[in-house]
Amino acid sequence: MRRLDDLGDEELIAIYEVADRKVPHLRANFVSSLDGAVEIDGQSKALSSDSDSRVFSVIRRLADVVLVGAGTIRDEGYNPLKLSAKARTWRTAAGLAENPTLAIVSSRLELSPVNPVFQSAVRPIVVTHAASPPDRREALAEVAEVLVLGEAAVDLPAVVQEFAGRGLTQVLSEGGPHLLGALTEADLVDELCLALAPLLAGPGAGRITAGAPTTLTKRMKLESTLTASDDYLFFRYLREA
Repeated sequence: MRRLDDLGDEELIAIYEVADRKVPHLRANFVSSLDGAVEIDGQSKALSSDSDSRVFSVIRRLADVVLVGAGTIRDEGYNPLKLSAKARTWRTAAGLAENPTLAIVSSRLELSPVNPVFQSAVRPIVVTHAASPPDRREALAEVAEVLVLGEAAVDLPAVVQEFAGRGLTQVLSEGGPHLLGALTEADLVDELCLALAPLLAGPGAGRITAGAPTTLTKRMKLESTLTASDDYLFFRYLREA
């Protein structure tokens, strides 16, 4: 098992880079406690660490789009999406846009146009459906591009297809659990990156996935494992061919 602390940035990037960026690929990234909690006191940040932040940053660096549910934007207090100068330099050298695009999935559009997240380096995209409140769509259109995909629910396959049509093939989903559940149900998850925090959170918290109960299963293949000096483990799973 490779140690994160022994890896330089380029080595770490190589571990998480996809084989062909032209091929549409949806990666989900989560952190969990040892006993399966997705958050502590309502936020996943309490499960994070310096090593987790480092891997998180590398995974973000490789994305064309960062896809997030509106609830996660509200609950986690998301900051505007702008990468570090070092990451932007790397992306430019790699022929990528300086920053990925933030895309927010929302059915009810319970987002304030003055939320700091709309000050991201790239104008964000808000993805909703035709039954969402028209007045909220109009208000959010002042600070973001509003995409209407689906009649009474967001059509997630159409969302991924729309991104790919724009050349945004590498999609990173950062949550929350309901979005991961919906992406899994739609069979869109190509990869799961899971950080395991060395903590027991106890009962009460939800899992990294949520939604209607289902017997649906998706087989994944372990691609890589990293350990860190703070006892965090990092797993990368790919869709089984």
